[in-house]
Amino acid sequence: MKVSTAIAEILRLEGIDVVFGYPRNAVLEQAAAAGIRTVIVRQERTGLHMADALSRMTRGRRMGVFAMQHGPGTENAYGGVAQAYSESVPVLVLPQGYARRIAHVPDNYNACIAMRDITKTAEPILLAAETPAILRRAFTALRNGRLRPALVEMPWDVLEEDMPEPLAYTPVVSTRTAPDPDAIARVAERLVAAKRLVIHAGQGVHWAEAYAELRVLAELLAAPVSTTLEGKSAFDETHPLALGSGGAAIPGQLRHFLDRADLILGIGCSFSETAFGVSMPVGANIVHATLDPADLNKGVPCIDALIGDARLTLAMLVDACRDRLTSARDPGPVAAEIAEIEAQWLAGWLPLLESDDTPLSPYRVLWDLQHTVDVANTIITHDAGSPRDQLTPYWKTRTPLSYIGWGKSTQLGYGLGLAMGAKLACPGKLCINVWGDAAIGFTGMDFETAVRERLPILSILLNNSAMAIELPIMPVATDRFRATDISGDYAAFARAMGGYGERISQPDEIVPAIRRGIAATEAGQPALLEFITAQETRASRL
Repeated sequence: MKVSTAIAEILRLEGIDVVFGYPRNAVLEQAAAAGIRTVIVRQERTGLHMADALSRMTRGRRMGVFAMQHGPGTENAYGGVAQAYSESVPVLVLPQGYARRIAHVPDNYNACIAMRDITKTAEPILLAAETPAILRRAFTALRNGRLRPALVEMPWDVLEEDMPEPLAYTPVVSTRTAPDPDAIARVAERLVAAKRLVIHAGQGVHWAEAYAELRVLAELLAAPVSTTLEGKSAFDETHPLALGSGGAAIPGQLRHFLDRADLILGIGCSFSETAFGVSMPVGANIVHATLDPADLNKGVPCIDALIGDARLTLAMLVDACRDRLTSARDPGPVAAEIAEIEAQWLAGWLPLLESDDTPLSPYRVLWDLQHTVDVANTIITHDAGSPRDQLTPYWKTRTPLSYIGWGKSTQLGYGLGLAMGAKLACPGKLCINVWGDAAIGFTGMDFETAVRERLPILSILLNNSAMAIELPIMPVATDRFRATDISGDYAAFARAMGGYGERISQPDEIVPAIRRGIAATEAGQPALLEFITAQETRASRL
């Protein structure tokens, strides 16, 4: 058995049924021979985005794997690995490497060295006999602790070597850790004593599948729940205690409750300081419950902390709070305050959300989209910039993992691969990516991958013929050189790639077009709906 064959067999034993990649990489062919589906993309970054989504949507049960050629292919993949790292998503990265004798020659791209700061582990296979041990270490990192990419570099010469003995490999185990019981008791006292508690939930709730425990704790304490972008859909946003999610743009009720909280419990979140996250009030009393102790006091100071799996943590807090309460608290007053503040905030945005203007308001397009699709049976993601800000505060999720939120790295073009990976993971769901005419310039050619790989996603393209979010900061460059102007006939492009494409410019055609696009996806055809929109730069920044 050659090393490349052994790697493919280890992937099969670990339950891998799809490998994303771009040739040339010997593992792609051997994976196909082992019955593992190989999905070839038009550029490396999109393949990593697809692997990223597969890991997210299956909570790592179907681990995303990406394999690429040495040198240029590995260089092109850097951004996708960095994106997964910033969003704490486990992806196995398998770059082919230069032969061992020239792996460290200047000018030869060494993935282990170049990517060690954007991976949890990075290790080369230097001896054929060490292949099982190296893959075992990588999968252990992928399935335990804080989840981030793991990289195994495979020099091209070692891939062709024979294993010295028959392959012996046992799949790795996944473990969970629970907080200190004394700390749980201390935090429970704080939660019960708080008068205006807010629970702020992050992506860790998704990974731990702690949805029921989060709801039970919120209802027990009558505590409103907000989420991070990555945590969006971890709590039913139609629940009376839901505050929604925020990032650079934020709903009014979320900001109102955070700013008036006397205690904030952050569960499954890092509290990373980023322009695309929910900012905490200065001087807030924060209890930080996270899996990674490196998060503590990183972005915000905390008055107490719990280290462990979000589901175990929340279950222990529920029991401890129940011991301190005679009954669940009345959620009525809090729910009424949420509804009142949300109504006041939303009233200021309804003119845009329901606008009949042309060019179309992007807010109207996304508002109509939400009221046309079956939200509970839809998975949606945004792209960077305006689409994220125009979607996140207003879209109300109802079921877990129905929204793929992101934002720490904000690379343009990320949403397309996420939608394709989500469709592969959840073929029965309507999978949507919302992007702009800037984002399609980065990854648009991989719409053809959706066609070729029979992944019928729905792409909502907001075309305002400009880098609109840059207009306020580039007035001279725009006036003199039209530096922010971009355009194209993207519906025609979609049709040229073999998909369904339609351009919409009138408000009364928005809903019918969405229905036609959905029908196309149900018939097995990827669809791109191009909406001609105004250069809208307003966002709910409170």
